[in-house]
Amino acid sequence: MLNNLFSAIYTDTFTIQTYLICTAVSLVLGGLIAFTANFRAKQSKSFLLALFLIPAIVQTVIMLVNGSVGTGVAVMGAFSLVRFRSVAGSAKEIVSIFLAMATGLATAMGYIGLAIVIVSILCIAMIIASFIRLKEKDDLVRELKITVPEDLNYAHSFDDVFEKYTKTYKLQNVKTTNMGSLYKLSYNIELKSEDDIQDFINDLRCRNGNLEISVMIPAVPEVTL
Repeated sequence: MLNNLFSAIYTDTFTIQTYLICTAVSLVLGGLIAFTANFRAKQSKSFLLALFLIPAIVQTVIMLVNGSVGTGVAVMGAFSLVRFRSVAGSAKEIVSIFLAMATGLATAMGYIGLAIVIVSILCIAMIIASFIRLKEKDDLVRELKITVPEDLNYAHSFDDVFEKYTKTYKLQNVKTTNMGSLYKLSYNIELKSEDDIQDFINDLRCRNGNLEISVMIPAVPEVTL
């Protein structure tokens, strides 16, 4: 039973019925991969459309060049003329593209059952992984901005507060505001715990005369594939 499930549906040649079956399976699996890539993530419509069509496109190309060395070399030369001018995507996007290509290869060789099993297992694994959130060092990195009066010696006024609530801290920028009567300090800090942010701000307020304080997650440029 299992041997029949994972065997190819054709051997040397394929008919139009075989091609239509393989294409239909490729499109269904491509839709499943696109759904998984968009699960609990924000993907562009063009990227999801590409994931949906890649398996069928790869399958068609492999079927066309199957057994023909000359056609294979011609297709390889045509693809070498294509230059992709997009920024590197996330790990999930790269995995989704490779999975879509592997699906097209499997359906092109006629291994319909194997393609369905592989896509199902990997999509389930990706969905489960999306619910697992691992704590990373960058999760505690923050950008701190403090407004202080001009008569405050800010160089070491906050050292004990920083040592209490942060692992590392570094003054990045100082600028004057309000006609030079105030200073705005910008720090890069790594917190010891997210639970202490409120106490951290309260202790800073006692030093800067209850002026403006903000703790923000550093801005990260959006990466699109």
